[in-house]
Amino acid sequence: MKLGRRKNKYSAQRTTLDGVQFDSRREAKRWAELCLLEKAGEIADLRRQVPLELEGRNGPLLTRTGRRMRLTVDFAYTDLRTGLTVYEDAKGMPTRDYEVRRAVAAAQGIEVIEV
Repeated sequence: MKLGRRKNKYSAQRTTLDGVQFDSRREAKRWAELCLLEKAGEIADLRRQVPLELEGRNGPLLTRTGRRMRLTVDFAYTDLRTGLTVYEDAKGMPTRDYEVRRAVAAAQGIEVIEV
């Protein structure tokens, strides 16, 4: 039996950039672009893998196992032109679970931009 790396379900290739592991080449490329924007002074407070807690009318949404439901976005940063926090997700193939969580976040007033 041959043991090796399992192929990703959606053909994403894990990539390392400057010693940091990314789930896809798309995500690594966007990180490099955002780092340049931060150095240029257009954005600030650049972060990776930011969890957003999902809330409903009656409090936090829970998974079947009782954990608080969250949407983890790939990047978050402050756009210095507008002063707003921007949330981005590098998606090649959005899953149904992601679509639902993104819709709940939108209902909370959190817009997630897909890049």
